[in-house]
Amino acid sequence: MKKIEKTDSQWRSELSLEQYDVTRRHATEPAFSNPLNNEKRQGMFHCVCCGAELFDSSTKYDSGSGWPSFYQPVDDSAISEHVDKKLFQTRIETRCARCDAHLGHVFADGPQPTGLRYCMNGTALEFQPSRDDE
Repeated sequence: MKKIEKTDSQWRSELSLEQYDVTRRHATEPAFSNPLNNEKRQGMFHCVCCGAELFDSSTKYDSGSGWPSFYQPVDDSAISEHVDKKLFQTRIETRCARCDAHLGHVFADGPQPTGLRYCMNGTALEFQPSRDDE
């Protein structure tokens, strides 16, 4: 997958202020604030910055956390992981492997088969329903 690199000015001009804050400045949207948290249709969740496929809806579940949660990405190479030591704790940050957009964090308290919870900012995602569910 070819990396996408843009200047800060380019990202600012292409994204809404909230999308820019979350994906480029590593902000977090308020819990329960994004409609994708309640999205139940079949389809694919893409990176809002570059359009890369990140999560299939079949791996989405209601974690009760207030953010869209998935137990695995569409492909291991779709997401990159980085140690995050902000907020006086160590967490694993997830980013889009293609454009380095901040997506959220991954935790080891999810359901089987992976036991992982990819806790994503809905602002960092775009949902495309499958043709059967449009």
